Amino acid sequence: MKNQHIKKCYVAMMASAMLIATSTQLMAEDNPDCESSASENCESSVSSGQPLTLAGPEQVENRLHIDSNQVTPLFTSDFAGTYFGWKKRQAEENGFSIGGDYSMAYLNASESPGKDEAFGGMYRMFGSWELTGDGKGDSGALIFKAEHRHAYGSNLAPGNLGFETGYVGLHLPPFSDQGTRLTNFYWRQRMKGGNLVFVGGFVDVTDYADVYMLASPWTGFFNFSFSTGSASMPVPNEGLGMALGGYMNDNLYLIGGFADLNSDPTDPLEGFNTFFNDHEFFKHIEIGWNSTRETAFLNNVHLALWHVDEMEVAGNPDGWGWNASWSRALSEQWTGFVRGGYAKDGGSLLEKTVSAGLAWQTVPGGNQLGLAYNWGEPNESSWGPGLPSQKTLEVFYRIQLFKEIAITPDVQYIKDPALNPDASSMWVYGLRARLAF
Repeated sequence: MKNQHIKKCYVAMMASAMLIATSTQLMAEDNPDCESSASENCESSVSSGQPLTLAGPEQVENRLHIDSNQVTPLFTSDFAGTYFGWKKRQAEENGFSIGGDYSMAYLNASESPGKDEAFGGMYRMFGSWELTGDGKGDSGALIFKAEHRHAYGSNLAPGNLGFETGYVGLHLPPFSDQGTRLTNFYWRQRMKGGNLVFVGGFVDVTDYADVYMLASPWTGFFNFSFSTGSASMPVPNEGLGMALGGYMNDNLYLIGGFADLNSDPTDPLEGFNTFFNDHEFFKHIEIGWNSTRETAFLNNVHLALWHVDEMEVAGNPDGWGWNASWSRALSEQWTGFVRGGYAKDGGSLLEKTVSAGLAWQTVPGGNQLGLAYNWGEPNESSWGPGLPSQKTLEVFYRIQLFKEIAITPDVQYIKDPALNPDASSMWVYGLRARLAF
C-alpha cells in the first residue's frame, strides 16, 4: 500500500514534468536565439540572480529581492552601510546572496476560555548560492534558511493563541516556540531559458502553492485565513519534498509537487526516516495565469488541487480538496483579491472557506493598508459535527519607517468562534515589528 503512494507521487510528478517540458520546449522553438549555440546576447525569460516568478514573497530569492529593491521607507538611513555594501559585492561577484530578519509580535484577545495574550519573536537567516549558470536563464542554486522561533519568558507564543481563544484558526501562524529549525535546504534549478524550475530537498510548500502577494505573515495579513490555503489546505511542515513548475506560454503556468506530511523542521535528519519509511505525502498541482511575469501573483488567477495520505500516527484521515484565487491591481494604489477553498477530510482546519479583501499602497514598497473578510466552516472530520461557521475581519497598516524597519498594528474581529460557545464575538489586537538585514 505504501509503495502505491510512492508510485502515485512519481506518476503525478512525471505527468506534470512531461506536460510542462513539452510546453517549454515549444516556447524554446519559438525563440531559437536562446538555444545552446546562441550568442551571448540571447534574451532569456529569466536572467540569473532574478527572483522566481512562480513563487511567493517569502521564497528566499524573492525575499532577498524585495528587501533589497522594493522598499520605499518614510525615512532614509545609512544603517550598516558597510555591511550592505559587502552583501551587494558578494552577490555580484560570487553569486552568494544572504539576508536575515528579526521579527516580534504581540497579540491580545478580548475573550478567551484560556490565555488571552501572546508575545514572541523569530530570527531568520537565509540565502542563496548560485553555483551554475549559462547567462541565458539556466542556473542552479543552493537555497537555505534557518530560524529560531521563541516566546518571550512565560508568555504564550503568538502562533498558539488561536486555539486558546476557542478559534478554529491561527491569528499569526509562524510565531511559535519551536526553537531552532531548518526551514529550507534545497537545490533550485532553472531550465529552458528560465521557463522551467525544479526544487528538491528541504522545501516549504507555502513558497509556491496557492500563493498571492499578500500571503506573507511577516509583511502582510496576520490571520492564516488570508494566507496559503486559506486555512482549508493542510499544508505540511517544512521538510523533504520536490516540485516542478513552468510556463506553458507567456502567461499560463503549471506547478506540481509533493512533500513529507510527517516532517519536523526541528529534527531535519528524522525527515529522511519519515519520508522514506512512512510514505505519507502531501501532493498538489496548480494551473494559473499571470497577466505578466513581472507582476506574477499580483495580477493572477489560479486553481490548486491537493491530496493528502492518511497519517496513521497523527490519526488524520486521507483527504483532498481545491483552492482558487483571483487577485488584481485595481489601480496604481489599490489591489483586490477573492480566494476560496474546499476540503474533504484530510485534517485541515476549515472545510469551506471564502475570503475577499483590498490593499492600499501609495508607492510600491511603502506603507500598506490591508482589509479582508473570511467566512469559514470548520472541518467536520477534524473538529466534529455541529460547529458554527466563523466570520473573520482583519485590518492592518504596515508602516515602513526605514528600509530595514517596519511596524504593523493589526486588528482582528472574530464572529462566532467555533470552540468558544460562551463568546459570540471577540477582538484580537496585534502589533508586529520586523528588522531586516
